Amino acid sequence: MRFIHCSDIHLGKTYRNPDAESIRYDDFFYAFDHIIADAVNGAVDFMLIGGDLFHVGQISPKTFARTIESLQPLKDAAIPCIAIEGNHDWIHRRDNISWMEALSHMGYIKLLRPQRDNDGGYLFPLFDDAQGLGGHVQIGDLNLYGLGYIGAQAGSHVERICDAVTTGNNILLFHVGIWSYSPVEIGNMKLEEAHPLAEKFDYVALGHGHKPYIINSPDGCPYAYNPGSPERVNFGEQKYDKGYYLVDTNVKGDGGAYQVTFKASDPRPMVVATIDLNGTENSEVALSRFCTLVTALLVDALDGSADERAPLLELKLVGKVMFHPFELSRERLSLALDEVVKPLHLEVKNQLS
Repeated sequence: MRFIHCSDIHLGKTYRNPDAESIRYDDFFYAFDHIIADAVNGAVDFMLIGGDLFHVGQISPKTFARTIESLQPLKDAAIPCIAIEGNHDWIHRRDNISWMEALSHMGYIKLLRPQRDNDGGYLFPLFDDAQGLGGHVQIGDLNLYGLGYIGAQAGSHVERICDAVTTGNNILLFHVGIWSYSPVEIGNMKLEEAHPLAEKFDYVALGHGHKPYIINSPDGCPYAYNPGSPERVNFGEQKYDKGYYLVDTNVKGDGGAYQVTFKASDPRPMVVATIDLNGTENSEVALSRFCTLVTALLVDALDGSADERAPLLELKLVGKVMFHPFELSRERLSLALDEVVKPLHLEVKNQLS
């Protein structure tokens, strides 16, 4: 069997300014739509979403409707989409139905969520298509289990998770990071805490961190995979590879691991840089130097790129200047920058002194 494993799509994210809002909103849907097109054109057997399909739990009806449009080709092609909730799209109040649950009830995804017994053990009931609920789904000879986001103590749950699974040919969806690999500071577990999963699951489909990485068992066999996000979600991700995994269970590699191929996506250009204005005597001179330095760094950062999309810029201003730093307001910098290069979005960290 062949499947796609993606995660951290963050549909609904945008910037709250009129020039960028609709364009940036579209970026995340375009990334998701391209993955779905690859799934349909490649006739994969199913698709996995490792959490954070949405940027927030309380999305707008507009975002929900557009998500349905995006998922429709999978449904039309009878390609199951198996998903879990991440920390972004999880709703804390369990008396409210979430948008993820609504998608599951409508048949656009199969949302996997475990149950817990009175002793804190895990239960993974078989997915009920009529109710759109379950913790475990069977596709061919594969058994897929879903956990979602547990939180900071995820590592302490691994033993109970493994004890609850008695089948073979298992895949686990788990929205969690692994310390020293994951770029996020919360929702991680230690590497040694994750290793017992390799004895129970042939493939652990991770989510949460926005850069791709692969975890090997102590004997060197890969077993857990984090695809990262297909679009650049936050500043700081400009150097991360972006994309998803295409997995073939019929082709085995080291230690019997599935064949896993990283497929690159096409995120919007992002540049993060420090602009040194040290020694400038007034704001006019500083503004001129600012534009010159930014133009040069963009030429260097985007050298050889045929991408004509407006970049996302985060610029940190540093140095000791002979005028009040607040004279270089974000608005003034943005207007000056528009004359040489018009970014889709600009964030300025003014650390001048």
